[in-house]
Amino acid sequence: MDVAALTEELVAIPSHREGTHDESAAGEFVADWLRNHTDTGVTRDDHGNVIARKGAGDTSLALVGHHDVVPPDESQVDADGEYVVEERDGRLYGRGTADMKGCVAAAMLAFRDADPAGELIFASFVGEEQGGVGCQAAIEDGFAPDYAVVGEGSTGYSAAGVTDVAVAHKGRRGSTLVAEGAAAHASEPEAGANAIYRATDAVDVVRDLDFPEATVLGHGMSGSVAVTEIDGGSAWNVIPERCEVTVDERTVPGERAPLDRVESIDGVTWRVDQDLPPMACEDADFADAVLYAATAAQDGTPEHVVKPHATDAGWLAQAGTDCVVVGAAEPGEAHTAGESVSLAVLERCRDIYAAVAGSWPSH
Repeated sequence: MDVAALTEELVAIPSHREGTHDESAAGEFVADWLRNHTDTGVTRDDHGNVIARKGAGDTSLALVGHHDVVPPDESQVDADGEYVVEERDGRLYGRGTADMKGCVAAAMLAFRDADPAGELIFASFVGEEQGGVGCQAAIEDGFAPDYAVVGEGSTGYSAAGVTDVAVAHKGRRGSTLVAEGAAAHASEPEAGANAIYRATDAVDVVRDLDFPEATVLGHGMSGSVAVTEIDGGSAWNVIPERCEVTVDERTVPGERAPLDRVESIDGVTWRVDQDLPPMACEDADFADAVLYAATAAQDGTPEHVVKPHATDAGWLAQAGTDCVVVGAAEPGEAHTAGESVSLAVLERCRDIYAAVAGSWPSH
């Protein structure tokens, strides 16, 4: 079976979390395929993650992906609620083609065919689109490879069509500033304490914060902090007693913006709602070995790059796994109504994964 056919089968299986839908059927398909096409131990844990192992050695390498997707656009499902998959002009179109069932299929084939230099692990997680809940659960259960190649998108960063090797990516910390005051009639504002005024004072603190910065294997990264929502007040003639402000922070390895400074303002508290960790590869030799494999697999000249988006590589790196990201998706392709992936690049990713598995760890 080639990567196009396997990707098409996997993409056709609905695997978003909404209503009665989840990724169970897709996970069952992946596990059954591995059992039927490899002579390895395959497990599907209580969370729905699929993990398989082959080879032996003191050092382990994982090929990592996820088989859940975001809910499809109405154009990506048929009248029966099934996912629509179409091949046109060397690309496969449909929900999950780029993010990231195409590279899950490439990793499945690479895992089957590779002659690993050490222990080789295949892992496809659930719940990546819900903040990496499947990956976190696997880590809590003891999943701890030494190295990982995560198949999220890294194509088209240094140049169009080139599959690069991402050695770092940003994280995301979403938080809420809660300003509380005291209600009063708007005709007597001095009788209350205006929560919106307190909130805007907190926004001024956020605006004055420096963006966090970091350097990973010689590559500079800059985070960001932005106020994205504000909600307060109950009526046109009432001094507001509560106001909430949403802050989106893109984090970099080892750094965070000091958002707790807002709590110096009377009546303002700060609450973290989500904290997706950034990723930084700390093993230059591993990053170079993957870049060598990527260079051999294509005519273009790939580079080490950094990604703006959080992935499961952040959770793995936080737990001690050295990660890189190598995948077929191009910037702006995931989560769109016209989501698609290049079949030639999927074949390329399959070759990269197999080459890394056969050469790392180096001896």
